[in-house]
Amino acid sequence: MSITKWGWNSYFEVFWGGGNWGDAVPVRVIAQQRKFWRVAGDFGECWAEAGGKLRLAADQGADWPATGDWVVVEVHGADSSAVIQEVLPRRGKFVRKSPGKKVDEQVIAANVDTALLVSALDGDFNPRRVERYLAQCWESGARPVIVLNKADACEEAREKAAEMERVAMGTAVCVVSARTGQGFGELEEFLRPGQTLVLLGSSGVGKSTMANRLLGQMVQEVQPVRESDSKGRHTTTTRELFVLPGGALLMDTPGLREMQLWDAEQGVAQTFSDIDALAGQCRFVDCRHEGEPGCAVLAALDGGTLDAARLENRRKLMREQEFLRRKVDPHARLEQKEQWKQIHRAARQKYQQRQRDGGKR
Repeated sequence: MSITKWGWNSYFEVFWGGGNWGDAVPVRVIAQQRKFWRVAGDFGECWAEAGGKLRLAADQGADWPATGDWVVVEVHGADSSAVIQEVLPRRGKFVRKSPGKKVDEQVIAANVDTALLVSALDGDFNPRRVERYLAQCWESGARPVIVLNKADACEEAREKAAEMERVAMGTAVCVVSARTGQGFGELEEFLRPGQTLVLLGSSGVGKSTMANRLLGQMVQEVQPVRESDSKGRHTTTTRELFVLPGGALLMDTPGLREMQLWDAEQGVAQTFSDIDALAGQCRFVDCRHEGEPGCAVLAALDGGTLDAARLENRRKLMREQEFLRRKVDPHARLEQKEQWKQIHRAARQKYQQRQRDGGKR
């Protein structure tokens, strides 16, 4: 299958055209198992391992390949694994703080166009958790879509959808049933050929059932949730990329027990833009919204136009970001961010010039 079917486009072509790769070829990481990666390219699929150059770069702080990445590999033969030499610059990445006490970034999915943030309409329904996912999603550069699953088992689906729309701030909210197929027509506009989508959510929300419905066949194993608390068990154990019948690409992911934000200040601001707008009306520029006179945020709380739980969740996420700032060298992180901005800016300029030249190199 051609690499264009796996999402290769002019963005990655710009970086590929500017390199000297020898006999290496571009492939996409479609799954990972410990220290091996499943990759797909023009030649088909095979397993790959990290080469010495990549290991050295990783020791110096570079990212390991993640599902969705485009990488440079050397293919030695049909019966041997390929060797990954380098990860091509990403268009974006959905990340989180590594689980546990370790203060580090973990890449969940790379080069994603649309993130389907799945929440169930049972005991798992939690707008505060969705706000957390939204904040990290906006930071990733992917377009978020909130998907409320299990509509067939919820009599208050319409009311819960309205509640979610109040925190979505314009983000699309789709109500579906992966079991019956109800509402899947709402997802059609996001399933464009070559576009990459990722399913994100906690265990038991129905991500694997959704994947099977979109694929049109039973590919991912599914398990029922506990009736007592609607909690699910990990069914999907690895992140894997599939090609849908219509040409879109879908990544299924294991349920996330922890979703601590990583470097998501702008994402938090966008998710809670309504509160930031209110804060701009406060009498004092440095108002903390904790009892100061002339506070527009507290006035909205008193007037019933702002949910106290939403305000508290914003405070919680901002405290997490402050903790990260103390633990991680902010100057080094900002410098790295600026370097990637320059790389992406140069890529856009090359792409625009190519378009003006009629698509010629």
